[in-house]
Amino acid sequence: MSATIEGILETALYVDDLDEAEAFYGTTLGLVKITRQSDRHIFFRCGPGVLLVFNREETVKPAPAEALPVPSHGTVGSGHACFRVAAENLDAMVQSLRAAGVSIEADFLWPNGARSIYFRDPAGNSLECAEPGLWAI
Repeated sequence: MSATIEGILETALYVDDLDEAEAFYGTTLGLVKITRQSDRHIFFRCGPGVLLVFNREETVKPAPAEALPVPSHGTVGSGHACFRVAAENLDAMVQSLRAAGVSIEADFLWPNGARSIYFRDPAGNSLECAEPGLWAI
C-alpha cells in the first residue's frame, strides 16, 4: 500500500503583530479562534482545516525544554493562502472586506471559469478567496 496525501490539514502564515492578526482573521474574516499562545501564535478553524498564524520573531526561537519537540520554523516575506468560498458568496465577501477597509487587489475569472479575489492581511500576506471549482479535476 502506498501513502497518499489526502489534503492540507493546516496552513501557516507569519505576521509581526498578533493582536492585529487576531482582529483581522477573527473579526474581519470571521474565523473561529482555536487557541492563542501569548505572543507566539494564534490558531483558527478554517473549514475542515486550520490556519496557523505565527509571530515570525517568536517562531524562529528554539522551543523551551518542556515544550513539544516541534522544530523552530518560519519565513521572511509575504506568504499566500487561498480560502474556499462558494461562488454565490463571493460578492458578499467582497462587500464585507470593503466595508472593513480592505482593498481588493484583483477580482477575475480563471480560464476554467472559476472566480478569485485577492487582498492582503495587515502583515502583507497575499490572501485569496476562490470558488471550489478553481481546482476541479
